[in-house]
Amino acid sequence: MNKDYSINSEGVFKITIENPSNKTIKEILQNAKSIAVVGLSDDPERTSYQVSKAMQEAGYKIIPVNPKLKGEVLGEKVYASLANIKENIDIINIFRRSEFLPGIAREAVEIDAKVFWAQQGVANQEAFEYLKEREFTVIMDMCIKVAHSVLIGK
Repeated sequence: MNKDYSINSEGVFKITIENPSNKTIKEILQNAKSIAVVGLSDDPERTSYQVSKAMQEAGYKIIPVNPKLKGEVLGEKVYASLANIKENIDIINIFRRSEFLPGIAREAVEIDAKVFWAQQGVANQEAFEYLKEREFTVIMDMCIKVAHSVLIGK
């Protein structure tokens, strides 16, 4: 696995996570049908809601995952955790802070999904390595809606 290590001008150790190529990301988006969105809010003003709504409008089935919510979000049943979902999940899209990624990664390996996508500004080296060791495709610090707009263009 290719790791990029550096120390910035303040002496802070930084690890860069390498995402798949644009070609691979485009193939993922073209082949996926369902996206489980961990941390999806029911507030239309929140980014997680707006991005998920746009992806739903682009034809993806959105599966909301948020233990604090009940009922439906975007017309879809809300699940408390990934483990509660019985249907197929093509992409797990995460709208949680970076420090929560290792726990979500451990939960992700217990279900039948192979793409773990952390939104822009969200990345964690421990989660990245854990998932790569388990043959996941891992995308971090990238907005799925922006990637879809740029690579698919619909």
